[in-house]
Amino acid sequence: MTCLEPAMPPLASPTASFDPSQLLELTQKAREPLYILRNRDGRLGASSLPPDLAGGELHPVATLPPLYPEWLGDRAFQETHGCRFAYVAGEMARGIATPAMAVAAARAGLLGFYGSAGLSPQRVQEGIAEIHAALGTRAPNWGANLIHSPNDPSLETAVCRLFQQQGVRRVSASAFMALTPSVVELAARGLSRDLATGAVRRLTHIFAKVSRAEVARQFMAPAPQRMLADLVAQGRLTAGEADLASTIPVAEDITVEADSGGHTDNRPLSVLFPIIQRLRDELVAAHGYDRNIRVGAAGGLGTPAAIAAAFAMGAAYVVVGSVNQSATESGQPLSVRRMLADLSSTDVTMAPAADMFEMGVKVQVMKRGTMFPFRAQRLYDLYCRHSGLDDLPAAERATLERDVFQAPLEEIWRQTREHFAARDPAELARAEADPRHRMALVFRWYLFNAARWPMLDDAARRHDFQVWCGPAMGAFNDWVKGSFLEAAENRSVEQIARNLLEGAAVVTRAQQMRTAGLPVPAAAFTWVPRRLA
Repeated sequence: MTCLEPAMPPLASPTASFDPSQLLELTQKAREPLYILRNRDGRLGASSLPPDLAGGELHPVATLPPLYPEWLGDRAFQETHGCRFAYVAGEMARGIATPAMAVAAARAGLLGFYGSAGLSPQRVQEGIAEIHAALGTRAPNWGANLIHSPNDPSLETAVCRLFQQQGVRRVSASAFMALTPSVVELAARGLSRDLATGAVRRLTHIFAKVSRAEVARQFMAPAPQRMLADLVAQGRLTAGEADLASTIPVAEDITVEADSGGHTDNRPLSVLFPIIQRLRDELVAAHGYDRNIRVGAAGGLGTPAAIAAAFAMGAAYVVVGSVNQSATESGQPLSVRRMLADLSSTDVTMAPAADMFEMGVKVQVMKRGTMFPFRAQRLYDLYCRHSGLDDLPAAERATLERDVFQAPLEEIWRQTREHFAARDPAELARAEADPRHRMALVFRWYLFNAARWPMLDDAARRHDFQVWCGPAMGAFNDWVKGSFLEAAENRSVEQIARNLLEGAAVVTRAQQMRTAGLPVPAAAFTWVPRRLA
């Protein structure tokens, strides 16, 4: 807001709005400049037209410049990643964020992440090839997901190598509890120095998704010297790359993940974001970085007001995940997308995670219309109380075989054994020697397949659907009720993003006007979804 001298002589103005009902219309015109005026009675009003310099009874007080959705967030984000908007379509795992979704997001001027986590390297390679075919190999504004795999570090390494080979230049690293050699190698490989400016140039940009300050600190600091030295000794990095990596953070884009779908600590964004932001400021100063670390916001962002609030806190960019699961480009079938489009914000809960079952880690999932969260929790409780499958009470075992697995546990173990014999013999050997670990693998069979059954639209397993989802889905549904976006069939990634961003600009303009002293009505903080070109 640019303030003008109050002592200027009175100037005339075209029609000015003074009543709340008249001001409401002006809040919707965020793309136009707004002139705030005071009449001779001291009342504040506003006009979208400049004052008439010929004289009059209204004093100009301030000018609000145009506010475009493209201007929300840190413009260095758009410049670095080739985007029109500081908005990321998040990487919902197991291909729920399909290659088609990443392509649609990129074409709409967003940054789109392919949900490659949980897929085999072959599937991931096929998805990358699909994106390359649609966007070309040089398009900057897309990436893929790397999820921490503590139970299968070889898979994590294989995916990192694949990303390097296939030219994936933006990688969202999620569920990491500590740095691993694979993610450090990915961040440091290809580092070079710009001879003209002296700045370090990245080949691969890491987006670190964090919900804890201790994890954020590791990604915002340079990679540990010992880890870099080991990578050089193994021939995975050059000495020059390691030297440059020791001067810059592992990641320059830190995504603060609040109450999201999937792996989450259920932290309120308003609490977590300022903590990570202050930590960023401390580390940038302590390490003397020559450019800032961008801190983005994710989790709970399903309405324009939530998007505007995130940008108001200082978010460099926003990440929208759960909501896009109901989009037309989602990997979920229409039946599941319709279930998601019918949720309220309370229709989610926490359930044990398949990939970190024995550690007690949980994920946030849909609970309406499915028994999965309750059955999964029951399996975890049994795992905590018993030493193996043979230790289960006969009645409990019979109930599991009838209601949960729908097969004898011996048959489930046979399938599990075949899987690990081909995929990870070491894991199988451990299970053969440890009855409790064998029980965990059998229970994980259910959790793993429960995430597949929705994508296969398996009607026989409808009550076992595991659909990762945060409360933002319900907030979004409440906001779009009665609009064209209410139906799942109309929810494209682009229309979702454009309406959230346009609405966020309008909400921000309404707050600017209220801060300037205008009597802005409550309705000004609501944007009604509409088809946007």
